[in-house]
Amino acid sequence: MNDEQLLRYSRHIFLDEIGIEGQEAILAAHAVVIGAGGLGSPAAMYLASAGVGRITLVDDDTVDLTNLQRQIAHTTERVGQSKVSSCAATLQAINPHVQVMALQERVGEERLQALVASATVVLDCTDNYRTRQAINAACVAQGKPLVSGAAIRFDGQISVFDRRHEGAACYACLFSPDEQFEEASCSTMGVFAPLVGIIGTMQAAEALKLVAGVGRSLNGRLMMLELKDMEWSSMQVARNPQCPVCGQADH
Repeated sequence: MNDEQLLRYSRHIFLDEIGIEGQEAILAAHAVVIGAGGLGSPAAMYLASAGVGRITLVDDDTVDLTNLQRQIAHTTERVGQSKVSSCAATLQAINPHVQVMALQERVGEERLQALVASATVVLDCTDNYRTRQAINAACVAQGKPLVSGAAIRFDGQISVFDRRHEGAACYACLFSPDEQFEEASCSTMGVFAPLVGIIGTMQAAEALKLVAGVGRSLNGRLMMLELKDMEWSSMQVARNPQCPVCGQADH
C-alpha cells in the first residue's frame, strides 16, 4: 500500500482484526455484485469505499424514476441510463482506485460460471428467483462464497452460503429450485426504502468479513428482519443431502 492508501483505509487498519494484512486482502479481492438496484447500491458503495480492488456490476435494467426512492447509487440526472453505468459512476466518485466493470446484461448460465470463477466473493442482490438459483448453482460449481440478500415490503433476509466449509448448505438446500410460487415484485408490492439499505449494507459487511477473514460469517444461518416492529429472528440452515444442486458435492 502507498501513503494515500494507508491514509484512506486507516480506520480499517486501526482494527486489530483487519490491520494491514486484512486491508491488503480487500484490495486484492474481486467482488461480483449481481443486481445494481436497492440491495446492490449500498452493497457496492460500501465495497468500493472499503477498497475492494475489483467490482463487477451485473444488471440489464435502466434507471427509472420509481427506483430513486431507495436505489441510492442512482440520481435524478441518470434516469434512463443503464443501472450498471450509473452505479459505476457513483463507485468511481467514492473511490477512483477501484476497478469497476459494468455489464448491462441478464447473465446466462455459461456467463455466470465464468464470472463466478474469477470472483473472490459473489453478492446476489437480485429480485428474481430463477436468477438466484442460477447464481447459486454457479457458486456451488466454482466453490465460491455467496452472500444472498432479499427485501420486499417491510421484510428482509440475508444469509451466506459458503461451500468451502464441509457440509455447508447452498441456497437450493433452503429454497428448492423446483418450488413454484408467484414472484413478489417491488413494482406491485412496494418496499420500505431503508430496508434495502439495511440488508444491502449487511451484504457488504458479510462480503468484507469473508475476504478479510474476520469473525464468523452467516454461513449456516438465515437472518430475517421484520422492520415494522424492528424484530430480528434467525434460523439454522442445514445442508439437504438430497439437494439437486449440491447434494452430490460432498461425495
